[in-house]
Amino acid sequence: MEALDELQALIKKLPGMGEKSAQRLSYHLIKTDESYNKALGNAIATIKEKIHPCPICGCYTEHDICSYCSDTDRDRSLLCIVEEPQDVLSIASAGAYNGLFHVLGGAINPLGGIGPDSLSFPELMKRIEEGSFKEIIIATNPTEEGDTTALYIKHLLKDRGISLSRLASGLPIGGDLGYADKLTLMRSLKGRIRL
Repeated sequence: MEALDELQALIKKLPGMGEKSAQRLSYHLIKTDESYNKALGNAIATIKEKIHPCPICGCYTEHDICSYCSDTDRDRSLLCIVEEPQDVLSIASAGAYNGLFHVLGGAINPLGGIGPDSLSFPELMKRIEEGSFKEIIIATNPTEEGDTTALYIKHLLKDRGISLSRLASGLPIGGDLGYADKLTLMRSLKGRIRL
């Protein structure tokens, strides 16, 4: 069945989709109501027309400016730097941060061909020069690439007189020490807090 094979091949290209998942989802769509399939197809076909990066922070939005940048109740002295737009949603949904965001569009990865020129560092520096930030929170992922990016940001901002911080990393709540890897344990020990 050519149509089914084509659908499975397309679904398999999505992140996290293997052969079995693509097959299961394809068969689910065959059994699903036709109106749902048409609505899903239309939503996929028009997503790039409707959603674009915010010209200020880089977060995805359907409006001229995203809801974070346009929210006058947000603390404009705080700036949280993240790698990807979905990281903004993760941090915002935690409910513990009420500042502004800046999306880099990835992390520095020389082996992957991603240098500082590939990311939104010029836009970041312009925002910092034009803004009145008292603290910048570096919320890159706790990976080699994220750490490299954090060090690069630290270098860029070293003489600006702005407080820099990095998200803590280590053991998750409810985690078990027996299942933690060495790097996580090392980060947990280095980032320990006093009681």
